[in-house]
Amino acid sequence: MKFIMRKSRYACSFAAALLFVPASAFAEFPEHTINYIIPFGPGGESDVSARLQEPFFKKYSGQSIAIQYKAGAGGAAGWSQLNNMAGDGYTMMGTNLPHIILQPMDKNVGYKTDDLQLIYWFHYTPDALLVPAASKYKTLEEFVNAAKASPGSITVGGTGTKTGNELAKARFDRMADIKTAYIPFKGTGAVNTALLGSQVNASWGYTTVKLQLGDQVRCLAVALEERHPAIPDCPTFKELGYDLIGGVYRGLAVPKSTPEDKQAALADIIRKINADPEFIKKMENSGFTMVDIGPDEMKSFMDKTKAELQAAAQDLGIKPH
Repeated sequence: MKFIMRKSRYACSFAAALLFVPASAFAEFPEHTINYIIPFGPGGESDVSARLQEPFFKKYSGQSIAIQYKAGAGGAAGWSQLNNMAGDGYTMMGTNLPHIILQPMDKNVGYKTDDLQLIYWFHYTPDALLVPAASKYKTLEEFVNAAKASPGSITVGGTGTKTGNELAKARFDRMADIKTAYIPFKGTGAVNTALLGSQVNASWGYTTVKLQLGDQVRCLAVALEERHPAIPDCPTFKELGYDLIGGVYRGLAVPKSTPEDKQAALADIIRKINADPEFIKKMENSGFTMVDIGPDEMKSFMDKTKAELQAAAQDLGIKPH
């Protein structure tokens, strides 16, 4: 799945839309701390980005965020409960793609994609195949050869099921004609712990994980068109003969009952944070790719992404209905 880079025209269209929002919405909201729920455990990309957003949220709204965790089922434990939470503007929850499309496409997970009131997508993390620094697999070719020699014996960690990590694993297994064993964990933090402890042979993570763990891990390949500037020694899957491009988007949703003016106010705060040069630098130095997909572009982006994932879902054995 290709990602959309930030678009300057979004800022103009969104600013125009805000002219129709009562000025009182911004004068009075928010008046106190906002609950920011991460549907994974601590230590993963959703948590890291929320921590980086935290001081800037205070800067642009005058209020703090209270980061909480509701891990389980690859995020579904949180998303299935979101609409039961108070829709007063003081609750927002992290969202992930392709998770929120693939999970309900596969089975009943307690929510449907369209149940989620999405207000923003703010960053993207490209997939990366990682092994511990002491691993015997020095290259992607060695990893593939070992997997072919002993199908199903190599274990790879990832965050939950029907998630971006499992999709990357399934797509690459098909492309390389190998079979690896996928082990799901409750978030990137847990996956990293397992990888560093050699509880799994490898993990499907992201460019952010490589930068976070540094020399403790080796990056065998990244799912980008070109090498990532922060990890130039890690080749792309494409240059190694595999047309694997993909990763995970992260953003925010609110309960469906949240008033439109408060949804707009929250989206505007995130838009301002995303445009802050200091914030952008911190995010990019951590391996994140910035994107700006707000209320104006949300429907067209989601329609396009759903269509793309109809085909990709087959790699996970999902039969779209």
